[in-house]
Amino acid sequence: MSKTVILSNNAPAPIGPYSQAILKGDTLFASGQIAINPENNELILSSIPEETHQVMKNISAVLKASNMTFDNIVKCSIFLSDMGNFNLVNEVYGSYFNLFK
Repeated sequence: MSKTVILSNNAPAPIGPYSQAILKGDTLFASGQIAINPENNELILSSIPEETHQVMKNISAVLKASNMTFDNIVKCSIFLSDMGNFNLVNEVYGSYFNLFK
């Protein structure tokens, strides 16, 4: 079974030897995202909610390029540098998923 490299112009371009995502069969293996705005390549650091929204928009763009949505995600990891930001991140993060449906 071959693999397909996924690349969306609506998410930050990879700057290293990796892809935004690889599709193998029906499984998508997506690389991590940070809050870079792909339109101007600027890192969003104005607020935790805005940073989180940008990350989720980047993930959404990669999913769309794979003909998938957040409903297809079965595992996701978030790394926080300050657990004091957990509630802010979790509120934005949770708004992108149709939880318990």
